[in-house]
Amino acid sequence: MYVIVILAMIAGFLALRLYSVLGKRTGHEQEPALRPAEERAKVTIVQPRPVPEMAGDSVRLSEGLIAPGGEAGVRALIAADRSFDVPQFVEGAKAAYKMVLEAFWRGDRQELEWLCDADVLASFEEAIAAREAEGHVLDNRLVRIEKVQIVDAGVTGRMAEISLRFEADIAAVTRDRDGNVVAGSLTDAVGTNDIWTFTRDLRSTDPNWKLSETDEAA
Repeated sequence: MYVIVILAMIAGFLALRLYSVLGKRTGHEQEPALRPAEERAKVTIVQPRPVPEMAGDSVRLSEGLIAPGGEAGVRALIAADRSFDVPQFVEGAKAAYKMVLEAFWRGDRQELEWLCDADVLASFEEAIAAREAEGHVLDNRLVRIEKVQIVDAGVTGRMAEISLRFEADIAAVTRDRDGNVVAGSLTDAVGTNDIWTFTRDLRSTDPNWKLSETDEAA
């Protein structure tokens, strides 16, 4: 049985983009309370026990969750890791999307370190530092996630990689250090289309998937 914590992926299931972060973007921000480590353990996603099915069957049963261009890569991943479950991974990815955004919005560097690889973390930290230097706080809200779909996947050597497209509505307000609104509105949600990529070493004893790249979908 594998424990899949997408992008080290779920620490508490805590999804307007204002800037670009993570490489090409400086994304989404906000500021709630830190969750203790014991809460993270309670929300860990557990992969179901592997079942004797063919990779093609698993892909077929995941209709709508995989874009046509991602089917071959998902089959390759299932062949390399028989415990991989597409629907459960996608559900975890939805929770991870929300949690990562909220951690970034509130400037929670500790949680982001647990969730992201080194390059993504560095981009997040740079954007957080710039925001803090300006005295800005983002009061963002994930209104809804409309759709999540695997658009690409594959295995190179021992490394597995999965890219998902997220379509979501986000409302955001930027406040200054005195709490005054300087941009945005919480009453008007804006649609976002993102591609997030998660990676994992299939031979590692660490079951965690980490966020390795984000970009704006075309």
